[in-house]
Amino acid sequence: MKKALITGVNGQDGRFLCRLLMNRSYRVTGTTRNIHELSGDSFFSSLGVQLKELDLTNQSAIDTLIKKLEPDEVYNFAAYAVGSTTWETPVSLANVNALAVLRILESIHHHSPRTRFFQASSSEVFGSPETTPQSEHTAMIPENPYGAAKLYAQSLVRMYRERYNLHACSAIFFNHESHLRSPEFVSRKVTLGAARISLGIENSLKIGNLDSRRDWGFAGDYVEAAWKMLQCEAADDYIVATGISHSVRDLCEIAFSHVGLDYRNFVAVSEDLIRSRDSSLLVGNYQRIRDSIGWRPATSFEDMIRDMVDYDIQRLKGNKE
Repeated sequence: MKKALITGVNGQDGRFLCRLLMNRSYRVTGTTRNIHELSGDSFFSSLGVQLKELDLTNQSAIDTLIKKLEPDEVYNFAAYAVGSTTWETPVSLANVNALAVLRILESIHHHSPRTRFFQASSSEVFGSPETTPQSEHTAMIPENPYGAAKLYAQSLVRMYRERYNLHACSAIFFNHESHLRSPEFVSRKVTLGAARISLGIENSLKIGNLDSRRDWGFAGDYVEAAWKMLQCEAADDYIVATGISHSVRDLCEIAFSHVGLDYRNFVAVSEDLIRSRDSSLLVGNYQRIRDSIGWRPATSFEDMIRDMVDYDIQRLKGNKE
């Protein structure tokens, strides 16, 4: 039975990966910053996932856990999310999104060198690229502390792989969504808005730039890519994306039409919600991971959005309060 350690297990990707690994008969340990936040959460107990509280700014705590578990695989999903607060706490963000990766790599190198390591990187490493789509060879010039921290971590993974022959890899994840996304993200904001309006709970939804485009994939497909990367004989870094862009307008149209509504009657554009970088077009070229390890996105954008709307409707029906 393989042993896996997932940091940031309470996030969207961590939860999807838990289910994937348990279905493959792994023994899974997941870490979180505050284990009390998960009290009463039946998801992990139903799967048999062991939960640990871990401070990723504490090298000694990381070393203790790695030495005790000697995991076959470590998946690092712990990170501050990109968003409007990126510039408000840059030091704390760098400590977790960048230096924590260095601490984990050091711990694996010294205490469990056979452990295979996966790092979740981000399309934010590209900043505002001049060419589209982006590949592994596109210039990486991040424009915010989040992207800079992710690029630093990604660079460390490559360095430790080359210097110490660790099986360490990074996936440059483009936007990936699911019903587990926070409503702070536009995908879930729209699906939840469509659900609430269809049930008569609300009558309008404020959105930023409707013409802003994203490469949106399904989180369940992306953690499959993470797992496949660690099963390969040789470690490498890959783009994980769909290669297709959709606008926020497309997102609204699919979500609202799924509940029999015309989004134009309910969605209002708010200038306050328009971001300066909405004009950047981040679209990933996933050809290399497809050709190397056979991964490709399995879930269409349309099916993903409809499933998210269905989930939100069912949740709201059971929790109308």
